[in-house]
Amino acid sequence: MSSGKSKANLRTTLSNALSLDANFYENALNTAKNRRLARTIVILAAVSNALGSAFILLINRVTLPILLLALLGSGISVVAGYYFWTFTIWQIGQWFKPNHAPYRHLLIPIGFAYAPQVLNFLTLIPLLGRPIQLTLGIWSLLAVIVAVRQGLDIGTPWSALICLVGWPLIQVAVGFLQVFEQELLR
Repeated sequence: MSSGKSKANLRTTLSNALSLDANFYENALNTAKNRRLARTIVILAAVSNALGSAFILLINRVTLPILLLALLGSGISVVAGYYFWTFTIWQIGQWFKPNHAPYRHLLIPIGFAYAPQVLNFLTLIPLLGRPIQLTLGIWSLLAVIVAVRQGLDIGTPWSALICLVGWPLIQVAVGFLQVFEQELLR
């Protein structure tokens, strides 16, 4: 596949994911192409998160080892949060609809739902970083609710309930990471 076509596919996928298009999430089939696209979106979200953190850390003139440790932590936290949240959703989904969707099938639509997190580099805007981060987190939450509703064929209230179990844990973990980065600055 050509690089231009791959970029167009990624752009189209990001656009559909950001728009919370239920049909898009319904048709997010488990194919090698979609697995790559979902993984790419999660990696871009991790890189974007790290870039936002890097800017703040560079302004505060941290040492190179601390900068690298913080960037690694920021990136890993996004990827780990993705797998943890997907696992939580899958596990709770098994109680509602046993054996309905394998864990790996939820990785694709939930990976697509991480599309708002690709904009996480915007958190470097002074005084707006945390509100932007919360807005992107809520946007991702809404996208995951749509993805789970379509992926598990359940109603929106049940999908929201399932997704809300893991989301606060991820937000708390992100908050702890930010506190840790602040402590590194001291």
